Amino acid sequence: MTLDQSYREYVAGNLERLRRTAFLLCGDWHTADDLASTVLVKLYRHWRRATRFEHLDAYVRRMLMRAWLDERRRPWRRETATEVMPEAFAPGPDADRRLAVLSLLGSLPPRRRAVLVLRYFCDLSVEETAAALGCSEGTVKSQTARALESLRAHIGEGEALWT
Repeated sequence: MTLDQSYREYVAGNLERLRRTAFLLCGDWHTADDLASTVLVKLYRHWRRATRFEHLDAYVRRMLMRAWLDERRRPWRRETATEVMPEAFAPGPDADRRLAVLSLLGSLPPRRRAVLVLRYFCDLSVEETAAALGCSEGTVKSQTARALESLRAHIGEGEALWT
């Protein structure tokens, strides 16, 4: 099998998971697609080296985290002014709860949000999360505790959404 074929197989098997993880980080499907594309282009450039890694998925997740944190630092991402309100959409049965969770995740600082996504969506251990983010295990534990504390405080304020 050639390197291009192995890359195509990897992407075909993991693209949807990569997009979902990116969406949970940024909260916007368009940005999630951009992040996934950025990561996949970088991965393709380094595919020969990446195939030698024992934990390729962890390597790709770390690339995604770094791409997202880099994207958050860009000044145009902080601009939100609009003249016209966006069109309303017809929510599904669980849409209110999903929107509430995404809103709560969006209220967290990038590092804390990344920790929660890696720990609870990607189901990584403390050690794996620390390796993915390039920080200590203690930092992961403290960021997780602070993030959950913030979420609990917000849930307490909007308790009607959760009953």
